[in-house]
Amino acid sequence: MDHRRPVKRSLTLRGHRTSVSLEDIFWDAFRAYAEQDGETINGLAAKIDEARGDLGLASAIRIFVLERALSQNHFLE
Repeated sequence: MDHRRPVKRSLTLRGHRTSVSLEDIFWDAFRAYAEQDGETINGLAAKIDEARGDLGLASAIRIFVLERALSQNHFLE
């Protein structure tokens, strides 16, 4: 597998600009899940941000992507 370092990407959460550093594999999956859900990337990020607790936003997005991928493959019960 060819994985590169995380790339800083810009988001707007409730009118405020922020950035997250994510690896391409997580960013691509995040964008795909937003599209599947009929959400914008910023809208989905805002929902994740509201529910993330003490986690950093990038970590919360990675966990969201991982949990979603696992649940679609029925690994989580």
